[in-house]
Amino acid sequence: MPIRKVGVIGAGVMGLGLTQVLAEHGIEVILVDKEEAIIERARQHLIHLLDKEIEKWGLTESEKKVILSKIRFTLDKQLLRDADFVFETVDEILEVKKSIFNEIDHICRPNVIFATNTSTLSITEIAAATNRPERFIGLNFTHPVVKRQLVQIIRGLKTSDDTYEIAKHFVVEIGKKGIQVYEAPGYVTVRLMMPLLNEAMNLVVEGVASAEDIDLAMKDGFDFPYGPLEMADRMGLDAVLRVTDGLYREYGDVKYRPALILRKMVRAGHIGEKVGEGFFKYNDAGERIE
Repeated sequence: MPIRKVGVIGAGVMGLGLTQVLAEHGIEVILVDKEEAIIERARQHLIHLLDKEIEKWGLTESEKKVILSKIRFTLDKQLLRDADFVFETVDEILEVKKSIFNEIDHICRPNVIFATNTSTLSITEIAAATNRPERFIGLNFTHPVVKRQLVQIIRGLKTSDDTYEIAKHFVVEIGKKGIQVYEAPGYVTVRLMMPLLNEAMNLVVEGVASAEDIDLAMKDGFDFPYGPLEMADRMGLDAVLRVTDGLYREYGDVKYRPALILRKMVRAGHIGEKVGEGFFKYNDAGERIE
């Protein structure tokens, strides 16, 4: 089945990154969110990102226009009836994801594959909210989506071999590398990454080093593109808290117990790049300023 038009639900960091990748590969995208302000912010942020690429001679004005022409920014889920494949990239809240898929299950054609970007939740349980569990799969992209090649292709209990093969082929078509993962909380990358983020936060609390120097240690010492604290900021500290809480509940292992400072910062509303302040500060374009 050729995939020419893709629906993406959720215009946050991951959804917008995925939308950009798809459009750059010539695929039409229907980007859906629930609020006009979110959609407009996503549009303006994408324009800014493309303009930055033009400044670096990585893109031309004509290419920018072509990319933007491939994307429809909308609040209307009914437009997903024309999609050949649908991704969901909303927050890690099980009932929200189940509700979205239950709704679009009645909108999309029966042969359309549904994919969730969840990093911790059960693919099988989300799929059960639809009438197509055999055509349901997890595709967990790595942030930032435009730059990172890895995609975890996660099979639920009823995911068919055909669905897996289509998803694997599609991942390759958009320039990514997929690994097959069987369902388990946190899968591979998140299960390994969360203890690192958590421990970096504990180092801040203990006064072992400053947030700046902790990140510098991992960037210069191990070639990380971002240090763990900036990575947490860019993922959203609220999202990191939900994920670590979920892993702690599932495994009962103290290495996943959220650092106290993480809870405090989320309660204060300092949840990272999307609000301009977390462990570091960011401008409206998402660039770190201090």
